[in-house]
Amino acid sequence: MRILGTARAAAGLVLVLVAAIGCTGSDDGDDAGRTNPPASSLPHSRLRSSGGTPMPSKSPSATPSPSPSSANPVSIPGLIERKHTGSDLRLGDVRARTDAYTSYTVTYEANGLTISGLMNIPRGKGPFPALVLAHGYIDPAIYTTGRGLAREQDLLARNGYVVLHTDYRNHAGSDKDADNDVNLRLGYTEDVIGAAMALRSSGRPEIDGERIGLLGRSMGGGVVYNTLVVAPGLFDAAVVFAPVSSRPAENLDHFQRRNGDPVVAEIEAKHGTPKENPEFWEQISPLTHVDRVTEPLLLLHGTADDTCPIAWSERTVADFEAAGKSVEFVKYAGEGHTFAPRWPDSMERTMAFFERHLR
Repeated sequence: MRILGTARAAAGLVLVLVAAIGCTGSDDGDDAGRTNPPASSLPHSRLRSSGGTPMPSKSPSATPSPSPSSANPVSIPGLIERKHTGSDLRLGDVRARTDAYTSYTVTYEANGLTISGLMNIPRGKGPFPALVLAHGYIDPAIYTTGRGLAREQDLLARNGYVVLHTDYRNHAGSDKDADNDVNLRLGYTEDVIGAAMALRSSGRPEIDGERIGLLGRSMGGGVVYNTLVVAPGLFDAAVVFAPVSSRPAENLDHFQRRNGDPVVAEIEAKHGTPKENPEFWEQISPLTHVDRVTEPLLLLHGTADDTCPIAWSERTVADFEAAGKSVEFVKYAGEGHTFAPRWPDSMERTMAFFERHLR
């Protein structure tokens, strides 16, 4: 395994740059504390060779109408029942060339929407295993392509992974979804599932479509939870950093209600409050469906995180363990939400985890 020396060198350089510009991590870490709503949703349209529905080769040009379903479409069961598509991965402009990789703007199709993003492709002979990155909350009004998780994008590509950082719908050059906020941003999960499917069907020689991991932080950690229960078998392994609560009602109270977000009234007018409609709120929690998870999960959280309390992760891990799932939980004493002093160690653990499950 060739990660340690490179990881320490790259991480040290990045941390120097971070200190120079006066922040302690990705933009999503700072913004997550302002308006970070519940998790997101994910589709299950392609399982590995062990079975499941084959992945379609191309998504339709318009958003498909959901097929008749007994489940509320704004729910985890609704996402499970939906037929998901992801295809047409296209490389755009070169954003940067380094000694280790080339960075491109990209677009792909996810359930009929065009989603933008950034992709780093390592130099050398592929195919390389791929990672999909799900960023935390950043106000879409100020978001630009690839923003968030910049440290991770660089380091993971330098260690031999194709890195696809999705912008999500309503961000940067992605298509719009006017109902996404009132529907608890479940569409972000669809965008992540579509990213994996687009990687698998791309036909690009640099990408090993049979080895794909998933990494999310803060709000993106909630997207990861949803993806694992909606689309078991789509990814090989997943890592979450400082994730939000796996209980969407808790996120609503913590991030939106107490900050006076007017979207809360719209959400509760459409779906009811947790007290009025407990079944709805139960069915949008990935923990209600944790028995579906098949992939190993690594969860990393700082004990001094005042944005996403570590108690949330402790409860989530307890539920995963009670269901007999493979979960590793690493607590970093004194570390905050954005991981500064312990970030190099956390990334070494992350890459060792992906090395075990994707190499």
